[in-house]
Amino acid sequence: MNLYDLGKVPWLHSQLLYHALPRAGGSGVILLSPATPYVCIGYHQDAAQEVDLDFCREHGIPVFRREVGGGAVYLDGNQLFYQIVLPPDHPAAQGDKESIYRRLLAPVVRTYQAIGIPAEYKPINDIIAGGRKISGNGAAEIAGCTVLVGNLILDFNHEMMARVLRVPDEKFRDKVFKTLKDNLTTIRQELGRVPPVDELKAVLVREFEAVLGPLEPAALPAEVYRVADDLAPRMTSDEWLLGGGRPGRERDVKIQAGVHVSQCAYKARGGLIRALMVVRDERIAELELSGDFFIYPAERLGELERALIGARVSEVESVLAEFYQTRAVESPGVGPADFAEALRVPA
Repeated sequence: MNLYDLGKVPWLHSQLLYHALPRAGGSGVILLSPATPYVCIGYHQDAAQEVDLDFCREHGIPVFRREVGGGAVYLDGNQLFYQIVLPPDHPAAQGDKESIYRRLLAPVVRTYQAIGIPAEYKPINDIIAGGRKISGNGAAEIAGCTVLVGNLILDFNHEMMARVLRVPDEKFRDKVFKTLKDNLTTIRQELGRVPPVDELKAVLVREFEAVLGPLEPAALPAEVYRVADDLAPRMTSDEWLLGGGRPGRERDVKIQAGVHVSQCAYKARGGLIRALMVVRDERIAELELSGDFFIYPAERLGELERALIGARVSEVESVLAEFYQTRAVESPGVGPADFAEALRVPA
C-alpha cells in the first residue's frame, strides 16, 4: 500500500484529496496538514445551524462540508491529518464500523503512547488521554472504499473553535469554550512541547504498518489531483454547503464521545422552558433551567436543578415525577412532562 506524505497543503486539498483518491481507483494512507485554517462540518449537518457563517466570512475562514459524518470542527496546521483509503477487499476494512475504528485507531493510540501520552481508544471513534479527547476521527464509504480520517492534535485553538460555532447566545458560547477546555487536550498540553512532526510521522507510519502492511512512499498520482479539481466546484458551492440538514430549535455540540453541551427551548402551555446542560456519559453533569413560566415557591427551581444533576438522561422523567410527588410544587401550565421535553437530548 502506498504512503502519500504531502506535508503542508492548501486547505481545500486537505479535504478533497481523500475524497478524490477512491474515486480515482486508488488507495493508501495520506499524511498532511492544512496550510491555513478552515471549518469543516459533517455530512449530515446543517451549516447554517452549526456554524456562524457571517463570522467566518468576515474573517476569511472557509467552511467545508465533508462526505464523512460527525460534527463541526475548526482545523489548522496544528493538526497532523491521517487519511486512510482501503479497497473493499482489504483485511483491515472487514467487519462493522466499530471493529474498523478499533482496528485502525489502535496504531494512533500506540503512537501517542510511544511519545509518552497515556492514550486509549474510546468507542466508537475517539482517542482520549486522561479522560480528555486528543484525536477526532470519522469513517465513511466513498466510491466503494472504506475511508477513515483523523488527526494527531499537536495544539488547538479552543477559543476559535467556540467562536466559529453558531450558538444561541454568549452564555452558551462560554459554556462550550469551558467544556472544550475541560474535555479536549493536545500533545503540547500533555507533554509541554510538540515533538518534531517528522518524528511523529515516523512513529505513526510504523504503527500503521503493523495493521496495514508495508507502506511504500509514493507521489500522489496526477489523476487524483484531476479528480479533486473536478470535485471542487460542487464541494465548494453554496448548494453543497447549505444543502441538507434541518433547522431546529435545539442546539447540541459534541465535545467528545459521551460529552455534549446541549440547549433546548420548549414552549409549554404555561410558558417557555429553556434548558442549558452538559451531558457526560449519559448523565446530566451541569444544568441551568430558565424561562418565562411560573413556579412556586421560587426556590423549587434550584432544587429541581440539583435533583436532576447526576441523573441518567433515560431517568429524567422518573426523577421529575418523583420531585413533583414529594415536594410542594406549583407550576401552572407546566408539569414534569414539559420539563422532560425541554431536557430531551437531540439524537
